[in-house]
Amino acid sequence: MKYSLLMLLGITLFSSAASAESDLTLIKKGEYLAVAADCTACHTASSAQPFAGGKVIASPVGEIIATNITPSATDGIGHYSEQQFSAALRKGIRADGANLYPAMPYTAYATLTDDDIHALYAYFMSGVQAVDKATATTQLPFPLNIRFSMKFWNALFLKPAGYTADTSQSASWNRGRYLAEGAAHCSTCHTPRGFLMQEKQDQALTGAQVGPWYAPDITANPLSGIGQWSREELVTYLRTGRLVGKAQAAGSMAEAITHSFQHLTRQDLNDIAEYIESVPGNPTATTGQSRFEQGHPGNALATFRGKPFSAPVDDEGARLYSGNCASCHGINGQGTADGFYPSLFHNSATAESNPSNLIATILFGVERNTAEGDVFMPPFGDQPNALNHMNDNQVAALSNFILRMYGDAAQTVTAQQVAVIRQGGPTSPLVMLAQIGVGAGALVIVAVMIVLWYRRKRKTA
Repeated sequence: MKYSLLMLLGITLFSSAASAESDLTLIKKGEYLAVAADCTACHTASSAQPFAGGKVIASPVGEIIATNITPSATDGIGHYSEQQFSAALRKGIRADGANLYPAMPYTAYATLTDDDIHALYAYFMSGVQAVDKATATTQLPFPLNIRFSMKFWNALFLKPAGYTADTSQSASWNRGRYLAEGAAHCSTCHTPRGFLMQEKQDQALTGAQVGPWYAPDITANPLSGIGQWSREELVTYLRTGRLVGKAQAAGSMAEAITHSFQHLTRQDLNDIAEYIESVPGNPTATTGQSRFEQGHPGNALATFRGKPFSAPVDDEGARLYSGNCASCHGINGQGTADGFYPSLFHNSATAESNPSNLIATILFGVERNTAEGDVFMPPFGDQPNALNHMNDNQVAALSNFILRMYGDAAQTVTAQQVAVIRQGGPTSPLVMLAQIGVGAGALVIVAVMIVLWYRRKRKTA
């Protein structure tokens, strides 16, 4: 009898230990998926309070405030059932039935399998510290603030939940596609959007504006995309955020490198690269020069050497470059030998047909943290009281000098373009239509009030 009790106790303890280990494995799997999905980039305003929300995200329709997704029962998602959690991730529907805006990339997360949703739920409910902190409410202009309208948007553009493997492709390709289209949501940034802010699926990954930054073409097209990159080069870029003589991650891509891609396994990065390499891109871009090959070194000092400092304004860009940029990027724009400070020629930021990234880099700087070291370039436009603060005209002058000396000389930057990027990027036409709608609605209300007043006046006359 005593032996049986001891045996039963041993079995119970073993089962409990096995269950605890299974739960821990599930939570770790969910944590990895949360890293792959880069939840931190949007939902963490302070590193001291991971996933507590409050971060303001610039969008073409207005500022969107990320919510608290910690397991707080009062301010987060602690009261969500797994089914409600799944509906939020894959259908964009909150626990209270209200619709989310697709700034939360549920259109990509719809790809996630039931097993991965289960693991993510386990992580956010058991592996994340609850933070009882309310966030401000997103306030978009009328009628964009009517969340009910998203039901019609979802009916038009939301794909069915789950992932269907392409049996004609390898297992690694399918894994890469699952990650790129799902958790990593590459298309959310790199695919241009239509009038209703839907992704143009026939132009997948061919480049799009994301707030003040431009997410470039990452298809296999050798000229407009990254078709000249080897798979190893793409993996290196995803791990480090830089590829010497070609590209450096800044803005939202730097965040993705810092918080997400560098932490993925080498195999998953290889699989993502294998899939990205297979996306054909724009077939019409067959002639010209790749943005990674454009530009050449040029002596900045030579443009105004021997002239007084009060030289004509045409030389202001050269003076700004000499005083603020040459110490790191070199007087010839060559950067440093180790590539830590990149060259300004053979650089995607200075040769892209859209100059947003050059402007945004000057305005907001660069900050990237990876295993190989931290990268920092100071901002020159978002510190009004700083000695090195530049106004819109100065940023335009510096941008045009850099383009003329080292990049695509055919591009011209105006102060108006700088002002748009400084304010968070271009605004969607939907906002203007909404404003027109509000104005028209106000006129209708005024007209109705006048008619009612006139009728009442006639009755009392």
